[in-house]
Amino acid sequence: MDIPALSMAMSQNKLLNDVGVAMLSKNLDTMQENGDALVATIQSAAELSVNPDIGSNLDIRI
Repeated sequence: MDIPALSMAMSQNKLLNDVGVAMLSKNLDTMQENGDALVATIQSAAELSVNPDIGSNLDIRI
């Protein structure tokens, strides 16, 4: 068994794993920010509505 080659392979594997975790963490942070922005947009759109009760009831006569 080649110990230096095994050591290099394990080191590279750890580096790739650390990079993957860092990228997933950054992606999670970005998704959280996008979700917060979407919620804020929906809330501001609901506050701008003139009559929020319009469309809640439907009266039909046949």
